[in-house]
Amino acid sequence: MASETRHLPPPLRSLERPYSYVVRGFVAASYPIRGIYYFLRHPAFYPLFLSRLLPLSIISILVYMILFVFTFLPQFAFLAIFHGRAAWFNAVVLVLGEGLVIIQALFEGFFVDECRVDIFDATLIYEDLESLVAPHRLLFPDAPNPVKKLGKPTSAAVYQPWSLIQVIELTLCLPLNLIPYVGTPAFIIITGARLGTFAHYRWFELRGLTKKERKRAIRQRSWDYTWFGTVAMILNLIPVLSFFFLLTSTAGSSLWAARLEHQTRIPPDAPGQIPERADEPPPPYEDNPV
Repeated sequence: MASETRHLPPPLRSLERPYSYVVRGFVAASYPIRGIYYFLRHPAFYPLFLSRLLPLSIISILVYMILFVFTFLPQFAFLAIFHGRAAWFNAVVLVLGEGLVIIQALFEGFFVDECRVDIFDATLIYEDLESLVAPHRLLFPDAPNPVKKLGKPTSAAVYQPWSLIQVIELTLCLPLNLIPYVGTPAFIIITGARLGTFAHYRWFELRGLTKKERKRAIRQRSWDYTWFGTVAMILNLIPVLSFFFLLTSTAGSSLWAARLEHQTRIPPDAPGQIPERADEPPPPYEDNPV
């Protein structure tokens, strides 16, 4: 990032810090989208979705259908009093948020997390980081692809820890949609910021970070996690495909973690740089060159 800001023209150097934040935000926000392409480009991931999450996706369709049939019109009528023409959009987001609360409370923490761990670990193996995964789960080196390489975890394997507090927080944020114009974007960004803090929980786990070290790492990238989580949250609100996007966002977070992990492994003297050597005295002069 520093190398990018150094290329700014001198008159724009005062904008270096805002420019850095904008670039970081765009890069972080791009990873949930990159995860979709990455997931689709690797057919080895498909069985994880079809065998484990397709049945849950069908159940989620029923949940959303019930909510839209019985709750959309009353909420739309109430919001129309304050929001005018924008009421339909805010009502849709409100119903989708209610559906997300129900789905998270009933299914996500218990049935989805194991699948997300597999996606995260397999992506790291695809990105030449098998050494990071190997100490924490059994691997089958002769398997044809990284997904089939994955055996049982030998230590705690959690992508996003589930807790009742998270469900309560999401529920308490739902009334933000009642605020005209700014309420719905505020709901998405606030809940997305919370969601983004868990993007690299599994990576921190693989690296053996303590709770204090995890908090420090999250604090250092809080801006980045906010925008990653915001885009992931928007994808999670899409009915029918929400479980699919849970997996693709997991692939995106793993891609991001792989990039950061590779950066931490770059030696101090990177390729292409001439290492500095201490000044040495010239060799003594000899009249006889032989």
